[in-house]
Amino acid sequence: MRRLCYSRRVECKPEVIHVYGESFSSRRWGLSSEAVWQPPTDVYETDDSAVVIVEIAGLRPGDYQVSLIGRVLEVSGERRDPAAKLAYQQMEIRYGKFRTQVQLPWALDQTDPVAVYEDGFLKITLRKAQARRIPVRVVRDTTA
Repeated sequence: MRRLCYSRRVECKPEVIHVYGESFSSRRWGLSSEAVWQPPTDVYETDDSAVVIVEIAGLRPGDYQVSLIGRVLEVSGERRDPAAKLAYQQMEIRYGKFRTQVQLPWALDQTDPVAVYEDGFLKITLRKAQARRIPVRVVRDTTA
């Protein structure tokens, strides 16, 4: 049996929508007819930082966003095809919307993240949270 629905997000080929009609349309069910691709992503740590590198060449400022909520870092955006083409002879470069999410295993100091886009790579450096001492107040029993 040929599989008609595929991808991480639910997407359906036109044959499925045609068979089920408007009741199964993308608009009604919140499905997307546009694929979202995931760029290659590396995550590593240094002694004091977590580093995430995302390979997204060909972007301009405003083509991508970086967000951090808790320990989840998300990079999303869109790489636009730079020129109209009659027909592809070979197609390996992905265009369109992209998104990658990384669940970071370290507690992070979220006050001063650094993101640098250079030579097609977006490098995000987040300082790990430092352990801090918590003073303990001793209460003495005065009834004894």
